[in-house]
Amino acid sequence: MTLTQWLVFLLIIQIIHGLGTWKLYIKAGRQAWEAFVPVYNGVVLMKIINRPWWWIILLFLPIVNLIMLMVVWVETARSFGKNTYLDTFLAIVTLGFYNYYLNYLADVTYVEDRSLMPKSSSGEWTSSILFAIVAATIVHTYFMQPFTIPSSSLEKSLLVGDFLFVSKFHYGARVPMTTVALPMVHDSIPKRIKIKGVKIPIPFGGKKSYLFDDHIESGSWKNKLQLPYTRIPGFQKINRNDIVVFNQPADTLLDMNDFTPDRNYYKPIDKKTNLVKRCVGLPGDSLEVRNGFVFINGKQNELPDRARLQFSYLVQPKTNQFNPKYLKERYDITDGFGIINQQNTYYFSAISDEAAAQFKNHPNVQNIVINKKEKGVKGADIFPDHPDYNWNIDFFGPLYIPKKDATIDINLEVLPLYKRVITEYEGNTLKVQGNQILINGEVANTYTFKQDYYWMMGDNRHNSIDARRWGFVPFDHVFGKAVFVWMSWDGFPNARWERFFTTVHGEGKPISYLIPFLVLLLGWIGFNKWRKRKKAKS
Repeated sequence: MTLTQWLVFLLIIQIIHGLGTWKLYIKAGRQAWEAFVPVYNGVVLMKIINRPWWWIILLFLPIVNLIMLMVVWVETARSFGKNTYLDTFLAIVTLGFYNYYLNYLADVTYVEDRSLMPKSSSGEWTSSILFAIVAATIVHTYFMQPFTIPSSSLEKSLLVGDFLFVSKFHYGARVPMTTVALPMVHDSIPKRIKIKGVKIPIPFGGKKSYLFDDHIESGSWKNKLQLPYTRIPGFQKINRNDIVVFNQPADTLLDMNDFTPDRNYYKPIDKKTNLVKRCVGLPGDSLEVRNGFVFINGKQNELPDRARLQFSYLVQPKTNQFNPKYLKERYDITDGFGIINQQNTYYFSAISDEAAAQFKNHPNVQNIVINKKEKGVKGADIFPDHPDYNWNIDFFGPLYIPKKDATIDINLEVLPLYKRVITEYEGNTLKVQGNQILINGEVANTYTFKQDYYWMMGDNRHNSIDARRWGFVPFDHVFGKAVFVWMSWDGFPNARWERFFTTVHGEGKPISYLIPFLVLLLGWIGFNKWRKRKKAKS
């Protein structure tokens, strides 16, 4: 929906609210016209239901407002003496239209000094759970979100089984564009949960967690309740080598539980698959990959000291007494291995330089060779997947990374690099007629970019699905910066205690802050108990 359409929609909501509550406003000692004035009617309503004014803010936060609307419907009914479970049920299932019954048909009286305390233990539990969900949703959406590392693309900086906190406020929290969705659920409702080893099916499991249109127009996502892209200002820009979490631009996943590629399937931006990679290219950079190494503006990119580049290797043993599983564990090799021919040549998919240097000195290793592609040999599924660009994962580019308000010459030679940017990410129509390029129906020789773009790659260079496959990452797809590892498991129940409560960025070996955290936590618990005892005595 456009901004104008949203304003019209909100105006209609205000009229519906006013028509359904103006008599209730009068019974509460207010004026009828106050029920129709946008925002002000909410402030007045908060006074009527005896709730704080700042609840109005929660009513304007996407996702959170879905919960708060139900709370306000119920609170309105209770403010006029409707306190039964049936009243609560009707207020919710009628989507607030129960107020029309109270407004026009029911003989109700305003309860001015009603108690806000729940009248039963079940009511107290419900209130506590409800507001815990609201608080968690606000934190999850606008401040900090948990994230689990599913793949080895950033080992050794981040390990499979690391549980991260991703900061939304570093780069600026992105306001949810999908307005009707389950809180704290990304793409699909989980099919089942596991409790004490028992898998329990979830109703509607596997279904989308958000409201969407069944009609999908090729090349774009059409959702009538989508908000325009908006971002709260952050306090820093994305820096080179930051580890960034973002929505995959060329999302090809039909379902978060089904990783089957289908490029013609489209999702809202904020519901595309979450990925975590290292940002090696910034807007305005000229990037090239030479022999597996990234060069920025002609200079090799220097990674932080915690980062370890890894490549795949071919290993030939001297004898048949070769145990690849044992060697993988001994030399801390990240990913798997496999035999690739009858001559006992083994393929190891990810070995760091340090591990390779030790590995080659093993008495049963005859030969170890890095498995890099040759320059000029076109790789499969490599961006921009065009016959004029013979690039592969080890020799790629050079190419210019788009920068907001920067203008480039556009022609048939460079068009494959920026076609998706111009059309899918920036919403233009594009057509080629002979040697002419038409953008939005007009002949174009230049193009000015509307937003910044970034180049995201994994340190595991031969086993990472990254920008070399799908190209640029628009800034509107970025949702946070990985800042903290709060837990790490090497397969349950093997905990990596040394990684608990460690920072993602920084120099030197990560330092665990688990003990200081536990000391502070116990101190806080002890202080609260002492304060309660002191209060009870006084």
